[in-house]
Amino acid sequence: MDMSSMTDTTTMNTTDMSMSMMTMAFFTSTTTPLYSTMWMPTSVGGYAGTCIFLITLAAIFRSLLAVKAWKETAWLDAEFNRRYVTVAGKLPKSERIASDTDSKRMILTENGVEEDVVVVKKRSMGVRPWRITTDPVRAAMDTVIAGVGYLLMLAVMTMNVGYFLSVLGGTFLGSLLLGRYVANENH
Repeated sequence: MDMSSMTDTTTMNTTDMSMSMMTMAFFTSTTTPLYSTMWMPTSVGGYAGTCIFLITLAAIFRSLLAVKAWKETAWLDAEFNRRYVTVAGKLPKSERIASDTDSKRMILTENGVEEDVVVVKKRSMGVRPWRITTDPVRAAMDTVIAGVGYLLMLAVMTMNVGYFLSVLGGTFLGSLLLGRYVANENH
């Protein structure tokens, strides 16, 4: 074997490999593996089952976002409703509110009964304190959400049209059912 034919073969194999690696186009196949070669549909029914799994996974992803938004709201409400302890040398909460520039004294009237009230404008709390009851749960939820999101991303990256449409369909279904709960999240 001479060197020129060996060089031509190497160049051709390299060119073929780089051409196949650079081709990024959607395709239709019912035997595209998902996540590993062990999960390769061998029939149309297996492919349909894989697509149903992806629809369900995408809907679960949207529901996880809704649950996280719901928990964040509950945690914030608990933060605002937390009982405060009087600390020596510090003004009581009622006196701090009375001296606060954002609070206003008003009279509340209902059924002829008047009551003197202080209305306090809700301010941003800035960074909330770390809590053992909240932050580990938040971190676990974020980790699960990221994991499911990455699994969906890998399914889309197969470039299989059916898998892509299944992820979109599951996202639509999950948003249709639970999207109103995620309104205050930025996802």
